[in-house]
Amino acid sequence: MTKRLRKMGIEDEQVLEIMRNVPRHRFVLPGMEFRAYEEAALPIGYEQTISHPYTVAVMSQILQVKKGDRILEIGTGSGYQAAVLCALGAQLFTVERVSQLSKKAQEILAELGFRFMARTGDGTLGWQTYAPYDGIIITAGAPVNPEKLLNQLTPKGRLLVPVGNAEKQILTLYQKNGDVVSVRQYEELSFVPLIGREGWDAGKHLI
Repeated sequence: MTKRLRKMGIEDEQVLEIMRNVPRHRFVLPGMEFRAYEEAALPIGYEQTISHPYTVAVMSQILQVKKGDRILEIGTGSGYQAAVLCALGAQLFTVERVSQLSKKAQEILAELGFRFMARTGDGTLGWQTYAPYDGIIITAGAPVNPEKLLNQLTPKGRLLVPVGNAEKQILTLYQKNGDVVSVRQYEELSFVPLIGREGWDAGKHLI
């Protein structure tokens, strides 16, 4: 898998090494372990998926997590991206709206020895209790930039979010420098919709 990721343009050696060692097969549904390392988004139940390995790798590479960084993840899902972030040294806070997914992800992450904070709720509102964060990563497609989340960043914080319509989004990095926010767009990817007060509703319409 990591050889393929390198050929696809992933250059961060730490990200590659961590993805070589984190057992992705632990985060897929029983019976699908043989497909865990394919370049594919696999169903995990509740109309959610585990992202392509490349998607996890490129988002981790762009976020540039440093050891001890306080990172908020919106969309725990399978827990695989959370595991990679923890292995990168993040002090991780993760929010998932589907309680069953959150519970299972927490169990797997704990079994693998990762330390983290997790809750079930509307991730589009962030997690104000533990703000500010050095980085926020959103693992679902947002219709617009979630403004409330920018306010939960440190003065030098960064927000990585796929922004677009329900089918395709552009991976976008918002970098704060005090009151100034710079925006950099990367590439077009496809994510499940970000559902919540600052995202899409279940019918994929703006709330």
